[in-house]
Amino acid sequence: MPASPVRKLVPFATEAKAKGIKVFHLNIGQPDIPTPQTALDAIKENDLKIYEYALSEGNIEYREALKTYYHSLGFTDLTTNNFIVTNGGSEALNFAISTLCDEGDEVIIPEPYYANYNGFTSTFNVNVVAIASSIETGFSLPPMEDFEKKITSKTKAIILCNPGNPTGYLYTKEELQKLAKIALKHDIVIISDEVYREYVYDGEKAVSILEFPELKDHAIVIDSESKRYSMCGARIGCLITRSKAIHQAAMLFAQARLSPVLLGQIAATAAHKDDQAYILSVREEYTKRRNLLVELLNAIPGVYCPKPKGAFYCVAQLPVDDTEEFAQWMLEHFEHNGETVMVAPAGGFYSDPELGKKQVRIAYVLNEEDLKRSVELLEKAISAYRQVKDL
Repeated sequence: MPASPVRKLVPFATEAKAKGIKVFHLNIGQPDIPTPQTALDAIKENDLKIYEYALSEGNIEYREALKTYYHSLGFTDLTTNNFIVTNGGSEALNFAISTLCDEGDEVIIPEPYYANYNGFTSTFNVNVVAIASSIETGFSLPPMEDFEKKITSKTKAIILCNPGNPTGYLYTKEELQKLAKIALKHDIVIISDEVYREYVYDGEKAVSILEFPELKDHAIVIDSESKRYSMCGARIGCLITRSKAIHQAAMLFAQARLSPVLLGQIAATAAHKDDQAYILSVREEYTKRRNLLVELLNAIPGVYCPKPKGAFYCVAQLPVDDTEEFAQWMLEHFEHNGETVMVAPAGGFYSDPELGKKQVRIAYVLNEEDLKRSVELLEKAISAYRQVKDL
């Protein structure tokens, strides 16, 4: 099981805090934005007498809320039977991979990609076949020829994160249409991780793989409430498919793990009620944070950061020799006025860590004042580290 690039430096952050140093966390996608009050109230005010099992596919009240939400997105053909509720998007991804793949099978993923895809595939001895995108193009989808070359008899799926984690890249309808043709041609499934769909900027709109009816039997959507409603601890997500065969197979795994979290479903059902004002407000806040962060990062000599179109992450290239060493050094040896900053080295988001050796992922989940201070610390740390390393 590979180590998490997001969490493996946590012990060094803990030691820094024990020494009285304040650590600004830009390493993890834990928003500081309050969870909807409706969700919090639903947890506090529930009148449960028995904290019982939920249905394996998720309780009907929550699946009705999901159906209503997806109908509002235009997918009016979906019924409650198209949803399997899971313990976070992570379990939905596990269900998808274990449903489609046997040991030794392959999934194709454009990189850099969400690091836990490595963990999920490793669990089932499934091999990741990565196709590199470039920071110079803002991490746009690699040429279709690159996908065609990698497809073998063992290829079972293409996994996308749209908008992307760690890059914030937003796939276009044209890009997804090309992938749809490849999926149909080779009889493979597209697993589309769409947990950040509400947080897209500059008037853009996230295109769901559900928009391609020809993929009825070749598409799985992964969704989660963690980032949409800033309720990561609720551990509620879902797997969505129009394919009866995929749904039936995934239900075997859902039944084997018994049920998704009951209180999380209660909170998520409440969060979906009258949520548009909340989502618009949060989107506006993330837009301001993104604009500020990218501008400040690109003002640092030697730093390059393409402007993401979605999610709340960006990948920046730094003028250092090894960002994993640099990130650990900041926690162990750097502080300014009793403060330091924590970032996620990008090597862990690539199948070949060398490709991300000079890059970091930064999550703009802190308020603007904290972001300003974090980038100020980062600039001072880069300068000090370059002197120490004689770069």
